[in-house]
Amino acid sequence: MSNKPLETLSPSAVLPVSIPAITREKAIVEATGPINQQKAKGKHQCFIDMDTETNGGGSLVLIKQGAEARVFESTFGGRKSIVKERFSKKYRHPTLDSKLTLKRLNAEARCMTKARRLGVSTPVLYAVDPVSHTLTFEYVEGPSIKDIFLEFGLKGVVEEKMDDIAFQIGDIIGKLHDGGVIHGDLTTSNMLWRSDTNQLVLIDFGLSFVSTLPEDKGVDLYVLERALLSMHSSCGNVMDKILSAYRKSTKQWSSTFNKLGQVRLRGRKRTMVG
Repeated sequence: MSNKPLETLSPSAVLPVSIPAITREKAIVEATGPINQQKAKGKHQCFIDMDTETNGGGSLVLIKQGAEARVFESTFGGRKSIVKERFSKKYRHPTLDSKLTLKRLNAEARCMTKARRLGVSTPVLYAVDPVSHTLTFEYVEGPSIKDIFLEFGLKGVVEEKMDDIAFQIGDIIGKLHDGGVIHGDLTTSNMLWRSDTNQLVLIDFGLSFVSTLPEDKGVDLYVLERALLSMHSSCGNVMDKILSAYRKSTKQWSSTFNKLGQVRLRGRKRTMVG
């Protein structure tokens, strides 16, 4: 059984289907009702380098629902996994909705795969299903950075650990930006701390896109800064530590930092105007 991430994506097609049949069916039934099994077994279905003969239970447990997607806990090839389903928007024309949903699904898979190639730790992507609009990837054991930061000073989260986390955040964002990937939703909820290796894992590339513009990088950093100020003000100068690590990681610090300053100024003006 291979556990390596997907390395390439065809420009004209999404990644192959590789979700166990019972898992796929339950995901779609929850979202839209019974699916057409013949369609699911049609020409769009093939397999990546994963052993899927054993379903290992295959049941889906809803753990989160947002405006764009549902997230389930399941199993894949006998391994604990996460299934993310992008559901349809009823207010959109069905054909347009399907195209837009598929486009976002494909973009998320591409950005997540590219991030891994850039040396950014992300969950291993197991499969993409263009029929049910689902991504299946590795289940990461460990708390979110949000939970760790909220416990700072309350449950023995020492400053040395905070410094390590801040360094890793800045380092991976620098790698991501130098590789032309903008995460789009850099919050501590979208960062996990892998318990067995003490490694930061970046998740949820649902708003990610490809760009080399300093403006986009500055906005990406500003989103993180605002999230830290609103949720983790007790953590002190953690953003300064993140930016220090980012500066060491990126080759385009000057232009990005200048844009971050401009974005901050625009943000303050909007706050003052209301």
